[in-house]
Amino acid sequence: MNQNLYEYLSLCFPLTPNELKEVGSLFRLESYSKGDFFLKQGQYCKALNFVQRGYMRFYALKEGKEVTQWISPSGYFVTDLNSLLFGEPSRWNIQALEDTEMYSISKSDYESLGEKIPNWSKAEKSFIGRCFVTLENRVHDLISLSAEERYHKLIGQNHNLLNEVPLQYVASMLGMSPETLSRIRAKMLS
Repeated sequence: MNQNLYEYLSLCFPLTPNELKEVGSLFRLESYSKGDFFLKQGQYCKALNFVQRGYMRFYALKEGKEVTQWISPSGYFVTDLNSLLFGEPSRWNIQALEDTEMYSISKSDYESLGEKIPNWSKAEKSFIGRCFVTLENRVHDLISLSAEERYHKLIGQNHNLLNEVPLQYVASMLGMSPETLSRIRAKMLS
C-alpha cells in the first residue's frame, strides 16, 4: 500500500495497523487525464478516492455559470458523500485539473468493510465527523472572514494551489470574483 494513503487512512480511521492494511488493500490506483471526470452532476457516486497526485475540482453549474465548491489537492479524499452513502444523484461535477492519480475503493468494497473490520462503525464515524468539521469550517470561513482573510488562510494551507490551478477556480472556491482575488494578490506584492 502507498505510504501517503496509509498515513492518511491512519489519520482518518482509528484502526489497528492490520486493519489499516486490510482497508488499504481494497484501494486500486486509477489515472485521470486533465479534463477527465470522476463524477458528473446527476450521476451516482460509486467510489471513494484518495488523491495521490494532482488536483480534482468540485463544481456545480448554476444558471450557466460554474461555481467551484472545492479543489482537492494530493492527500485528500474525493467523493460525493451524499451520493456514495445515501444513493442520491450527485450535485457536483468532479474533474481532473491536471493529470491525476487517485487510489479508489469501490462503493461495494467500502460497504463490505463493516463485515471485515470489527471497529469499522467507530472508524467510519470518525471519518464522517472529520468530513463534517471540514465542511463546517468552510462555511464558517465564508460567512465570518473577509475575502482577504480567506485568501491568506488558503495560501497558508496550500500555497502551491495558486501556482497550479486557474485563478478563476480559486476565486470561485473562495467566494469572490477573479477581480477581487487579483486585487488582493496585487496588494500582497506591493
